[in-house]
Amino acid sequence: MPTEFELPASVAAHWKLRIRDKERVEPPHVSVLHGPRCWRWGLRERAFLDREPPPRRVPAEVINAIEAAYDDICAAWDRTYPHNPVRPKE
Repeated sequence: MPTEFELPASVAAHWKLRIRDKERVEPPHVSVLHGPRCWRWGLRERAFLDREPPPRRVPAEVINAIEAAYDDICAAWDRTYPHNPVRPKE
């Protein structure tokens, strides 16, 4: 089951932020969804993982919400995918 995170009211009607299920082999990331489009924000890189769709289309409010909830998002990823944590154990 996906884990969804809150976004500011100004963007929440059209944008979604979630950790999807069945992404265990991908790099740790949170999916930014807008209609049929999806961007992957890398939790290790703290940046977008893909060039398409263009990251510049994601509003600053969404990126700020990711940064504000970063620790909670990382914890949710680690709970969902303990074999692929954001910060690998040494």
